Amino acid sequence: MPSETDSQIDWQSETSEVEMTRRDRLEELYRRWIYEPVAIAWSDVRTRLGIVILTIYLLIAGVAVAGLYRTPQTNQAGRFVKMFQDWSVPLGSTNSGTDLAALIIHSTPFVLLMVLSGGVWATTVAVAVGTVSGYKGGSIDNAIMTVSDFFMAIPGLPLVIVLAMTFQDAASNPIYLGVILTINYWAGLARSIRSQVLAIREESYVEASRTMGTSTPRIIFKDVLPNIMPYVMVNFVLAARYTIFASVGLYFIGVLPYSVKNWGVVLNNAYYQGALYTPGTGHWLFVPMVAIVGLTFGLILLSQGMDRIFNPRVRTRLAGESESTEEVSETVTGGMP
Repeated sequence: MPSETDSQIDWQSETSEVEMTRRDRLEELYRRWIYEPVAIAWSDVRTRLGIVILTIYLLIAGVAVAGLYRTPQTNQAGRFVKMFQDWSVPLGSTNSGTDLAALIIHSTPFVLLMVLSGGVWATTVAVAVGTVSGYKGGSIDNAIMTVSDFFMAIPGLPLVIVLAMTFQDAASNPIYLGVILTINYWAGLARSIRSQVLAIREESYVEASRTMGTSTPRIIFKDVLPNIMPYVMVNFVLAARYTIFASVGLYFIGVLPYSVKNWGVVLNNAYYQGALYTPGTGHWLFVPMVAIVGLTFGLILLSQGMDRIFNPRVRTRLAGESESTEEVSETVTGGMP
C-alpha cells in the first residue's frame, strides 16, 4: 500500500503540473496579446512616429485636465502677439490678448474624446453589421443590407446639421457629438466589410470550423475578424479623421454651439476677426490648423503600422524567430538552465 509520504508527493506533483500549466497559459497569453503586438509595432518606424505624435496629444490633454496650464482669458497679453515673440504666450495671442497656446491645450481633451467616440461608434457598428450580414447570408443579409442602404441614402451633412441643432445639449458633450457626427458613417463601411466576409467565409479553414461544429460567434472572432482587422483599423482612422474635419467644419460655419472649446471655434473666430487677410495675424489660423493636421497625421501613421500587427505572416515570422532563438540558446547552453 502506498504510504502517506508517497501520496503527499503525488499530490504535490499533480499540483505542480497544474501550476505549470497555468503559468504556461499565462505566458502564452502574454506572448500573443502583449509581447508580439508591441514587438511588431515597434519594429515599424511609422508606428513609432505615430505613437510619439499621439502621446504628445495625450500629454497635452493631461496638462489641460490637471490644470497645469492657465485657462484662456482675455487680456493675458498684448493684441496679436506673434509666435515665439513673447514667451509668456509662446504661440502668440488673439485680438483680445488671449493666449493661443491655452486655447489649443484646453481644447485638446474635448477633441480627443470626440474623435475616439466617433471612430469607435462608426467602426463597431460597421464591423458588427458587416460580419453578421456577410457570414450569415440569406434573409438576414437582405434585411441588414436594406437597413444599411437606407442610412446610406440619407445625406450625411444635412442629417448631422439637423441633429446637432436639434440636440444642442448633446452637442456640448464630446462623446455624444462624436456619435452624432458619424451617425450614418458606418453604413458604407459595413457594406465594404460584408464584401470581404463573403470571400472569407468560403475559405477552407472556415469550412473546416463549420464542419467541426464550431459555433458562429467563435468562427467570427477566431477566423473572420483577424483577417479583416487591418482594413478595420484603417477605416477606424478614416472615421476618426472624418470626425475631426466634420466637427471643425460645423464649428467653423457656426452650426455647433460655441459654449465648448474646440479648434474649429478658434478657426472661426480667427476668420471672422480678419486673420485671413490682416498682416501679422496669420498665426491665429496657423496654430489650430497645425493641431488638426498633426493629430490626423499621427492617426494615419498608427493605422499603417497596425497593418503589421494583424498580418498573420508577420506574426508567424516573429514566432519562428523566437523559437529559433530559443533553440540556439539551448544548443549553446547544452540544455542547462
